[in-house]
Amino acid sequence: MLTLGITVIGVTDLDRAVAFWTSALPLVESEEWRSDTWSTLRHADGSGRALGLMLSQSPPEPRPRVHLDLFAESPEEQSTEVARLLALGARRVDWPLYPENPDFVVLADPDDNLFCVVDLSRAPSGSRPAG
Repeated sequence: MLTLGITVIGVTDLDRAVAFWTSALPLVESEEWRSDTWSTLRHADGSGRALGLMLSQSPPEPRPRVHLDLFAESPEEQSTEVARLLALGARRVDWPLYPENPDFVVLADPDDNLFCVVDLSRAPSGSRPAG
């Protein structure tokens, strides 16, 4: 039986990506599968693998079909977290597809991979996703 593994992000600078994502989220680098072209990040609480970083020379997609959503609980937390991520090296993206009154902010990591910071209090369901 197959199980869902981890999300993998292509990066051009593995050390920079490890530094960004372990500062952005409560993740730690693992020695599991570590190589010059790969790093596995685990949840800091020990609950398992969270994210794979793979050295890649292909350019990031300007409108990726798959991306990460990071959750904030309120507009204030969203604003604080966006500011923190920008200070860590993320950048704001001029996203032409924002709906009116969006509940998300589109950012790019230091390798220009797009991700969103979503305010769950304004999400369409009005609450945290189940599961």
